Amino acid sequence: MSEESHRNPMLENLLQLRCHFTWELLIEDADMPDLEMRISDTELPDTENSMGMHNLLAYVRHLKGQHEEALQSLKEAEALTQREKLDKRSLVTWGNCAWVHYHRDSLADAQTYLDKVENTCKEFASPFRYRMECAEVDCEEGWALLKCGRQNYRRAMACFAKALKVDPENPEYNTGYAIAAYRQDFNDNSISLEPLRKAVRLNPEEPYLKVLLALKLQNLGKPDEARMYIQEAQANTFCQAYVFGYLAKFYLREDFVERALHLLYRALQVKPFSAFLHYQIGICYKRQMIQIKEAANMQPRGQDRERADRLIRLAMLQFQKTLELRPTFETAYVNLAEMYAEAGQFGEAEDNFQKALSIRNLDIIIQQDIHFRYGRFQQFHKRSEDRAITHYIKGLKIEGTSSYARNKLLEALQRLAERRLRQNVRVVESISLLGFVYRLRGDTREALQCYEKALRLTKALNPEF
Repeated sequence: MSEESHRNPMLENLLQLRCHFTWELLIEDADMPDLEMRISDTELPDTENSMGMHNLLAYVRHLKGQHEEALQSLKEAEALTQREKLDKRSLVTWGNCAWVHYHRDSLADAQTYLDKVENTCKEFASPFRYRMECAEVDCEEGWALLKCGRQNYRRAMACFAKALKVDPENPEYNTGYAIAAYRQDFNDNSISLEPLRKAVRLNPEEPYLKVLLALKLQNLGKPDEARMYIQEAQANTFCQAYVFGYLAKFYLREDFVERALHLLYRALQVKPFSAFLHYQIGICYKRQMIQIKEAANMQPRGQDRERADRLIRLAMLQFQKTLELRPTFETAYVNLAEMYAEAGQFGEAEDNFQKALSIRNLDIIIQQDIHFRYGRFQQFHKRSEDRAITHYIKGLKIEGTSSYARNKLLEALQRLAERRLRQNVRVVESISLLGFVYRLRGDTREALQCYEKALRLTKALNPEF
């Protein structure tokens, strides 16, 4: 049998495997520079998760054409699975090994790993030759999806939910599910609250989960309970760098900016190439700049102006560093754009807003938030109310459930329409905009009154209409 004729049936067998090569992980090319670093920031310090991260690292290195490095990562994953007797999870590692050897044209080695998968499937009485439906592999798929970016989070949550149907009290499965829920949970939602509570109960020594729960409680207006979990997390002796980053996020929301910066720079000593940490530092400098402006009634002068300008520059540097490390970090583009706007560099601000607007596969709420902030840039910096209205409406036309971003868009559009009415500017259009706002808020009576009033004015101004 020729090598080519052997490859085709082998490919059919490989496609049956449950591993990173068949999970359809959505990874943008621009995410690659930052992804290897993020893989090392594991949410769980245990053996199973470490094995999964070695597997994912191998897959990423394969995508970069680094097959030898990929095999080295898989050897490390294999060593962990053998030492800890993680039989079912071994299927993922062996599946990845088979695929890497296949791409290296090492067909005999690929077949060796296919045989290992087949033997294990027989051992556990799987009805499939090269595939096993089990919670352990569902969990591995969930972690891989969770690590590969926002566009994979919904599928990750589904994987952990599937595993939990088999073992509802499993600490790791509950942790994965809670983290996936948290990453899809925005300020006015609480889908992650109970999953996080359960995950903390099952993993009482894990500070990361306590910080996420504290952040969620903070969002929901429960500061006392939130602070209790923050104190417990900080008391844990094995707090890692990524935990400091989330602790800083909590303190920043409490307006303890200096404390947040201290934690972030402490974490940066361990993870100097963390896009997340640089981004949070930029947010801290931005917050300090806003505090100076607010204290000066938005018109800082003298030393206040100098301090504000310095903080703008520092924030810019941090957001630029963030984007060097993770070119698809959409809110970093928006924050950088807003800093350019503060500095009066409107061309650079426009460029960065456009980069944010052009990123694909964004969550609905993030899309809405970008249109809101770009609309504010047009309204208050470029003095273009028409363009501001265009983007407020674009954001509102993005289909999705009610969110904090959607509410901000509605409020911005209503304020703008009402101000125009007071100033007698484009009255018919402004009344129609108010009708649009009322309709989206579900106030049909007010919306109808606005539309009828706009129609009467139109007829009065244009009798032939």
